[in-house]
Amino acid sequence: MRRASAAILVAALLLVGCDRPAPGDADTSIDAGNPLEVAARERGIVRPEAVVPTGVFERAHDLGRDAMCVVPDGAGQWRFVLTAAFGPGLSCTANGQITRDGGGWRMRFGVAEGCEAVVHEEEDELRLPGILPDQCDSVCPGRASLAGLRLPRASWSEADAKRLQMRGRDGNIIRPCGA
Repeated sequence: MRRASAAILVAALLLVGCDRPAPGDADTSIDAGNPLEVAARERGIVRPEAVVPTGVFERAHDLGRDAMCVVPDGAGQWRFVLTAAFGPGLSCTANGQITRDGGGWRMRFGVAEGCEAVVHEEEDELRLPGILPDQCDSVCPGRASLAGLRLPRASWSEADAKRLQMRGRDGNIIRPCGA
């Protein structure tokens, strides 16, 4: 009797799995009529089809908070504002333009002429290269550098990017991507 019950249970489990698509064969179409799906995409919770850098990248750590907002700035380009904390009284703020560059994004820093780097987004984390050009030495004060900075994606939403708050150079709270 035990064997028969076990066989029936195994057969039932196998039949339940028959309706599921094989891994990699999943239907990737979006149900635009589903209000939950639409709301999740509008809030940036679900990744949109188009791969763009628009959104918020943010990480809190023992020394402070690193954050970046990215918003569209014309066809095929975006503008960004980035802040990175290196401890009490030591932070770096930069802004500039982003364009597509092969499989990555080229960041051109407006605060230092000739300072640019190709960054990659892997597993929803933006990764700056471990070595930046010498032209980038003036972006951060002292010996601080943005080299090797990693910023996890917090949102795909342009609205969230425009609402992101950062501390300005004068200490006041600003929304640098909101204008």
